[in-house]
Amino acid sequence: MVKNLFIIDHPLIKRDLTYLRDKNTPSSMFRSILRRLTSLMVFEVTKDFEVSTREVETPLEVTQGYILKNEIVFVPILRAGLGMVDAFLEFIPEAKVGHIGLYRDEETLKPVDYYFKFPKNLDKSIIVILDPMLATGGSICTAISYLKERGAKKIKVVSLIAAPEGIDRLIKEHPDVQIYIAVLDRQLNQKGFILPGLGDAGDRIFGTEN
Repeated sequence: MVKNLFIIDHPLIKRDLTYLRDKNTPSSMFRSILRRLTSLMVFEVTKDFEVSTREVETPLEVTQGYILKNEIVFVPILRAGLGMVDAFLEFIPEAKVGHIGLYRDEETLKPVDYYFKFPKNLDKSIIVILDPMLATGGSICTAISYLKERGAKKIKVVSLIAAPEGIDRLIKEHPDVQIYIAVLDRQLNQKGFILPGLGDAGDRIFGTEN
């Protein structure tokens, strides 16, 4: 297995991926299933988070409790990454949320940026980039480079479906970044879409398909 690549294999994830792939799944159901599937991935993504101890008083006595040691920042890549944020915030409501706006030029397949907004202290935080599809890897690699330029040191990437081409590029350009996916698909087509994939995740989330 490639270092820093984690494929989260679970029967419920396999089932929900099937629903998401189905072209007949309506946007309302797609959004709900995407959130549920993302929730199933949260525990694996966060299992190496460090904790600090603090005292907590139960109704009977004082005992030792725990809090997360580091600040957490979720960074969805707009638009599709927004569909994954709420699932993570449900488990870590104290986390902050940054946003990166990138879209892929249909001719060059290269990412074009249009929006960046982040909280402070990225150098002291664990950054979790969220994007349902890791296709060419261009957008995510651009996002990582931008975050590193602003001090980020600990970065994780969470995607549902990835293509080998995107994984290879991400590992080559950013070998220090942990990658969590639900499935590794076969390949990209000439337009840079993952095969078999599920189409354009942003369009399917927001009902903007042509």
